[in-house]
Amino acid sequence: MNTPTNMPPVEILEKTTVFQGYFRIDRYRLRHGRFDGGWTGEMTREIFERGHAIAVLPYDPKLRAFVMCEQFRVGAHASGMNPWQLEIVAGIIDEGEAPEDVARREAVEEAGRTITELWPIQRYLATPGGSSESIYLYLGRVSAEGAGGIFGLPEENEHIRVSVMEEAKLKALMEAGALTNAATVIAAQWFFLNRDKILAKWR
Repeated sequence: MNTPTNMPPVEILEKTTVFQGYFRIDRYRLRHGRFDGGWTGEMTREIFERGHAIAVLPYDPKLRAFVMCEQFRVGAHASGMNPWQLEIVAGIIDEGEAPEDVARREAVEEAGRTITELWPIQRYLATPGGSSESIYLYLGRVSAEGAGGIFGLPEENEHIRVSVMEEAKLKALMEAGALTNAATVIAAQWFFLNRDKILAKWR
């Protein structure tokens, strides 16, 4: 764990796994130092463990277009939001895998695209108050020529509709607040802030 030396310390008193299913939940008893030099009282927190993930925005600099995915998400359904999410390519990193390798594999499985170049954007925590999950976010250079159709692994019950979306359309959706998952929002915002730099390098 990379803890800055000027930050208060953390003391883990006990850690137990209280649920193990498709995902895992661990319970911590802990306390941590305070900025004034003291300590907090003992607290109990549950942490949702689902591993780490990649997300990659597939982009064709020649066509100035993205390859986007739509699929069902049970969390969105449970929240009362549209369960058919417009997303970028994403996938879980298995133990021993490099994030870049997962990004390339998932682009083929979920969108039928081969990534020729990866541009790291950001690693961020999805929900640091209750989950250890972090996301490695990338821009992936692809050809959008002929992209589209239904993709995903049947054995994982994936059913993903893939389509090509022009820059202007994605920007309009972003500005209208119509993108409702974090990875897609962050990737889109980063792209439009850095578009000139991206095109200068990739064209």
